[in-house]
Amino acid sequence: MSIPVPLPELGVALREFPWGYLVTVRDDGRAHAVAVPVRFDREVFRLDVGASTRRHAAARPDVALVLPPSSASGFSLIVDGLAAADGDAVVVRPSAAVLHRPALPAAADPSVVS
Repeated sequence: MSIPVPLPELGVALREFPWGYLVTVRDDGRAHAVAVPVRFDREVFRLDVGASTRRHAAARPDVALVLPPSSASGFSLIVDGLAAADGDAVVVRPSAAVLHRPALPAAADPSVVS
Protein backbone atom coordinates (compact mmCIF):
# COMPACT_ATOMS: atom_id res chain seq x y z
CA MET A 1 0.00 0.00 0.00
CA SER A 2 1.45 3.35 -1.04
CA ILE A 3 0.31 6.89 -0.32
CA PRO A 4 1.98 9.70 -2.31
CA VAL A 5 3.29 12.58 -0.19
CA PRO A 6 3.16 15.95 -1.97
CA LEU A 7 6.57 17.59 -1.66
CA PRO A 8 5.14 20.75 -0.03
CA GLU A 9 3.83 18.46 2.77
CA LEU A 10 7.08 16.52 3.24
CA GLY A 11 8.16 18.54 6.28
CA VAL A 12 5.00 17.53 8.15
CA ALA A 13 5.41 13.85 7.23
CA LEU A 14 9.03 13.90 8.44
CA ARG A 15 8.05 14.73 12.03
CA GLU A 16 7.62 11.00 12.70
CA PHE A 17 10.95 10.01 11.13
CA PRO A 18 14.05 11.27 13.01
CA TRP A 19 16.45 9.02 11.10
CA GLY A 20 16.68 6.81 8.06
CA TYR A 21 18.93 5.23 5.48
CA LEU A 22 20.51 7.07 2.57
CA VAL A 23 20.90 4.70 -0.37
CA THR A 24 23.53 5.52 -2.99
CA VAL A 25 25.10 3.40 -5.75
CA ARG A 26 28.70 2.18 -5.60
CA ASP A 27 31.11 2.18 -8.52
CA ASP A 28 30.33 -1.51 -9.17
CA GLY A 29 26.55 -0.87 -9.29
CA ARG A 30 25.73 -2.31 -5.84
CA ALA A 31 23.58 -0.37 -3.39
CA HIS A 32 25.28 1.37 -0.47
CA ALA A 33 23.09 2.24 2.54
CA VAL A 34 24.09 4.31 5.56
CA ALA A 35 22.06 5.33 8.59
CA VAL A 36 21.66 9.11 8.91
CA PRO A 37 19.85 11.53 11.20
CA VAL A 38 17.30 13.46 9.15
CA ARG A 39 17.78 17.21 8.75
CA PHE A 40 15.33 18.92 6.39
CA ASP A 41 15.07 22.66 5.82
CA ARG A 42 11.81 22.91 3.81
CA GLU A 43 13.50 22.20 0.47
CA VAL A 44 16.51 19.92 0.91
CA PHE A 45 17.93 17.30 3.23
CA ARG A 46 21.40 17.92 4.62
CA LEU A 47 22.92 14.62 5.68
CA ASP A 48 26.27 14.14 7.42
CA VAL A 49 27.94 11.15 5.76
CA GLY A 50 31.36 9.66 5.16
CA ALA A 51 33.70 10.10 2.23
CA SER A 52 32.51 6.98 0.36
CA THR A 53 28.89 8.07 0.44
CA ARG A 54 29.81 11.58 -0.71
CA ARG A 55 31.84 10.09 -3.57
CA HIS A 56 28.97 7.79 -4.62
CA ALA A 57 26.46 10.67 -4.53
CA ALA A 58 28.73 12.91 -6.59
CA ALA A 59 29.22 10.24 -9.26
CA ARG A 60 25.61 8.96 -9.33
CA PRO A 61 23.32 11.63 -7.88
CA ASP A 62 20.02 9.69 -8.05
CA VAL A 63 19.53 8.53 -4.45
CA ALA A 64 16.82 7.32 -2.11
CA LEU A 65 16.11 7.94 1.54
CA VAL A 66 14.29 5.13 3.34
CA LEU A 67 12.87 6.16 6.72
CA PRO A 68 11.55 3.15 8.68
CA PRO A 69 8.38 3.16 10.77
CA SER A 70 8.48 3.10 14.57
CA SER A 71 6.18 0.06 14.66
CA ALA A 72 5.70 -3.08 12.57
CA SER A 73 2.31 -1.88 11.36
CA GLY A 74 3.50 1.62 10.45
CA PHE A 75 4.42 3.14 7.13
CA SER A 76 7.95 3.71 5.87
CA LEU A 77 8.63 7.02 4.17
CA ILE A 78 10.58 6.62 0.93
CA VAL A 79 12.01 9.74 -0.70
CA ASP A 80 13.69 9.83 -4.11
CA GLY A 81 16.00 12.72 -4.82
CA LEU A 82 18.99 14.25 -6.50
CA ALA A 83 22.13 14.48 -4.37
CA ALA A 84 25.21 16.68 -4.37
CA ALA A 85 28.27 16.53 -2.13
CA ASP A 86 28.64 19.65 0.03
CA GLY A 87 31.63 19.68 2.38
CA ASP A 88 31.25 16.82 4.86
CA ALA A 89 27.60 16.35 3.91
CA VAL A 90 25.35 15.31 1.09
CA VAL A 91 22.50 17.62 0.15
CA VAL A 92 19.45 15.87 -1.32
CA ARG A 93 16.72 17.73 -3.20
CA PRO A 94 13.60 15.51 -3.07
CA SER A 95 11.82 14.68 -6.33
CA ALA A 96 9.14 12.27 -5.03
CA ALA A 97 7.96 10.85 -1.72
CA VAL A 98 5.63 8.05 -0.70
CA LEU A 99 4.44 6.46 2.53
CA HIS A 100 4.62 2.71 2.02
CA ARG A 101 3.92 -0.55 3.81
CA PRO A 102 3.12 -4.04 2.61
CA ALA A 103 -0.57 -4.78 2.13
CA LEU A 104 -0.75 -7.45 4.81
CA PRO A 105 -3.70 -9.80 5.18
CA ALA A 106 -5.62 -9.05 8.40
CA ALA A 107 -4.32 -12.25 10.04
CA ALA A 108 -0.70 -11.16 9.49
CA ASP A 109 -1.16 -7.50 10.44
CA PRO A 110 0.17 -7.02 14.01
CA SER A 111 -2.13 -4.05 14.53
CA VAL A 112 -5.22 -6.27 14.19
CA VAL A 113 -6.27 -7.78 17.50
CA SER A 114 -8.62 -10.74 17.45
